[in-house]
Amino acid sequence: MANDKIFIFDTTLRDGEQVPGCKLNTKEKIELALALEDLGVDIIEAGFPISSPGDFASVEAIAKVIKNATVCGLTRAVQKDIECAAEALKYAVRPRIHTGIGSSDIHIKHKFNTSREDILERATKATKLARNLVDDVEFFCEDAGRADNEFLAKLVETVIAAGATVVNIPDTTGYCLPNQYGEKIAYLKNNVPNVDKAILSCHCHNDLGLATANSIFGAMNGARQIECTINGIGERAGNTSLEEVVMIIQQHKSLNLHTNINTRKLNPISRLVSDTMRMPVQSNKAIVGANAFSHSSGIHQDGFLKEATTYEIINPEDVGADHSKIVLTARSGRSALAHRFHKLGYQFTRNEIDVLYEQFLEVADSKKEVEDSDLKELADEFNSTAV
Repeated sequence: MANDKIFIFDTTLRDGEQVPGCKLNTKEKIELALALEDLGVDIIEAGFPISSPGDFASVEAIAKVIKNATVCGLTRAVQKDIECAAEALKYAVRPRIHTGIGSSDIHIKHKFNTSREDILERATKATKLARNLVDDVEFFCEDAGRADNEFLAKLVETVIAAGATVVNIPDTTGYCLPNQYGEKIAYLKNNVPNVDKAILSCHCHNDLGLATANSIFGAMNGARQIECTINGIGERAGNTSLEEVVMIIQQHKSLNLHTNINTRKLNPISRLVSDTMRMPVQSNKAIVGANAFSHSSGIHQDGFLKEATTYEIINPEDVGADHSKIVLTARSGRSALAHRFHKLGYQFTRNEIDVLYEQFLEVADSKKEVEDSDLKELADEFNSTAV
């Protein structure tokens, strides 16, 4: 199997910005867009131009400064939306219009109060209009995760025939299990006659904590674009996390997939997005969390100090993290204590560490974490007593 490229479509500036309290101004959006381009993102979804004058201005401004990545604007399958997006994207070197409509019977009946046949007509009209305005058109089949596969295949075939270059298969509500989502992509690959004329894309939400897994299963079954956000931010429980899918692809060579992402810039951009959007990253977040490379259990610490790969599958430097961290708590062991003393410049024998360890545990039981200052105090007191 060829080592296929997965195109990384980042929607931090659109879906990510929909998180309450994470609104960005144009200057902030430009800064993040440039950082995303530097990271190696293939497509930057810059916003939803018709939603507000400010969003239009931001998409237009981003389109002017981005030179390598595709700049994308979201629309509904509405003429005014599509024309507005085309206007906002007119300065882009590589513009893409991302239009679409609901594909599940739930959306067709309750959101649009219409029929499958009408959805196909609207989809065709929107795609053709967008394709007349730009060369690169992505069509989203909203709520594809809960859509009937036979109708979904017909919709995908229809929009590709109308000119779509990418077709987005969103698990809008984060409902699918990974095998279900993967099977849906496989069904489309096998039942859409013109599927080879477009790229299938995964856009998975994290309502059940399965966004990353679903996206990987989608890629394993033939999708070649993954839509994601930095730190996994987004509507409700968030979107697929860019750093997670990228590192899964990099670590699992057997997938025969690759991306253009410079992984050493993952932690820096994670911090930039967190600071700019005022959205803290949970400490135990994979890849970019503060504790992602921290070890506090004595058993883990001992193994890690003997051979890092016993408890770390990623070198921290490969994702732009400073270094692994030995955190001293009441669960820590003698080897970790000796290691930290050594880093502070103290050389103690094994017997001395045994004595110091009992004193250390007394401190550790009274604190969440034992700091360097506590260790220096213990060491200096021990040395003065020994003299």
